[in-house]
Amino acid sequence: MTQNKRRKFLKKAALTTVAATGTALAFGAPAVHAGKNLNWKMTTAWPPHSPLLGEGADMLAKLIDEMSGGRLRIQVYGGGELVPALQAFDAVSQGMVEMGHGTPYFWSGKAPAAQFFTAVPFGMTAQQTNAWFYAGDGLKLWNELYAPFNLISMPIGNTGVQMGGWFNKEINSISDIKGLKMRIPGLGGKVIAKAGGTVVLSVGSEIYMNLERGVIDAAEWVGPYHDYLMGFYKTAKYYYYPGWQEPSAAIELFINKRAFEKLPAELQTIIKTAAYRANMWMLSEFESRNNTYLQKLTVGHNIQLKKFPDEILKSFKKFTYEVIDEMTAKDAMSKKVYESYSKFQKDVSSWSEISEKAYHSMMSL
Repeated sequence: MTQNKRRKFLKKAALTTVAATGTALAFGAPAVHAGKNLNWKMTTAWPPHSPLLGEGADMLAKLIDEMSGGRLRIQVYGGGELVPALQAFDAVSQGMVEMGHGTPYFWSGKAPAAQFFTAVPFGMTAQQTNAWFYAGDGLKLWNELYAPFNLISMPIGNTGVQMGGWFNKEINSISDIKGLKMRIPGLGGKVIAKAGGTVVLSVGSEIYMNLERGVIDAAEWVGPYHDYLMGFYKTAKYYYYPGWQEPSAAIELFINKRAFEKLPAELQTIIKTAAYRANMWMLSEFESRNNTYLQKLTVGHNIQLKKFPDEILKSFKKFTYEVIDEMTAKDAMSKKVYESYSKFQKDVSSWSEISEKAYHSMMSL
């Protein structure tokens, strides 16, 4: 390259760089690094840094920090570190902290319809639920429900299909549920109560001790990965499936609405984008780890893996519709949310009959 050509090349390169910088400024790219840095707090409903659930909160904070170039930093507090686990909703609603990480059915005493955004017995899978959130009216209705509490919410993870729970006796008929003391939250708990059981609510950290001491006879938590780490196989012998009560269990990020609306638009977008990523990450991790840990339980610890008899599942399904009918008759918002949920489930199930269900049937040939 001659000296003259070299000068022309360098001049052109310089002009290109200036043009590119101008374009970036026009689209607001450097704005992420401009302005005042913010320090927020997040309180969770989980023990600090607990596997996948607490880790999901930690990861979200890290993502937001990285994506914002340090403009928005979030200090994560586990349940009990800043406020008790089940007071996270109030803490965020009242502005004590800006963010919370939990699951909607924990707040059913304040907003009964919240249960439909976590898990519905005999309801949609995680994939179908995400479709309702993002491509249906789910997310819109969720935020309509939370608006009076000065909150906005978005999915931040999912456990996928759960297990039916740990029992200290075999469950052979619906009569075996009568008198059974079981840790099971949400709509599933109301079904167990209809079947004659006693529901004992407790946070995750108390379940093992309650099983060991006989405070409860049975408990459901999540699935093989979590249940193995919690050590439930040491206190209960029978591990039942399918997870009729939670075919999908959405985890949520809830944010103080006034605080969120004060953020620059690009920081709001960063939070939403990080939530999308965290949602997929958690579901993928559960899906990946559950089979590995199921083998550890069944082979390594010789627990008895049992399927609920069909007659019991039919009874649970009947009681589920009774519970939902009673709930929607008393609460207008529950009726509105469930109408959307059930219509979406019906529509998406028609597709799954000739897609995923047909595919799984084909693979068993």
